[in-house]
Amino acid sequence: MQITRATDYAVRVMIHLAALPPGSKVQQAELSRDTEVSGHFLSKVLQQLVRSQLIRSQRGSGGGFVLAVPASSVSLLDVVEAIEGPVRLNLCLEDGPSCNRKPSCPAHEVWAKAQAALVKVLAASSIASLALESHALKRPAYLRHHEPVWISGVPKASKSRLQTRDGR
Repeated sequence: MQITRATDYAVRVMIHLAALPPGSKVQQAELSRDTEVSGHFLSKVLQQLVRSQLIRSQRGSGGGFVLAVPASSVSLLDVVEAIEGPVRLNLCLEDGPSCNRKPSCPAHEVWAKAQAALVKVLAASSIASLALESHALKRPAYLRHHEPVWISGVPKASKSRLQTRDGR
């Protein structure tokens, strides 16, 4: 099983929007550049995310795309299902009479367990936590310091001290 490019792109968009300050609107061209998704394909992905009510679209000047719900309440499963529909590893796992071999198939229970595990992992991953992780990966730890960090443990010598040592 492999997720589609559309789902991958939708996850990128959601993580990008979640990493921005709350309520930030982003135009499609900026989303395309920042997520490295072609504008035409991105348009289709954005439409699906709007239809699923994960993001909102606002037209006109000052418009753009914004999260419709808090990123902490959106799971990776929500995004996958917005694009792909319900997670189904096999047709036999659909409710109802999807397969007449269900009662006698030795693999049916394995498919069901595998699907349940996948759904559990995706549901446990919030877009907010992925955005925080993405933010941390783009910024080296030393940039988070508000004060200078002395690598050697000794402050840099002042200009006047250097001048006296050189004799000038």
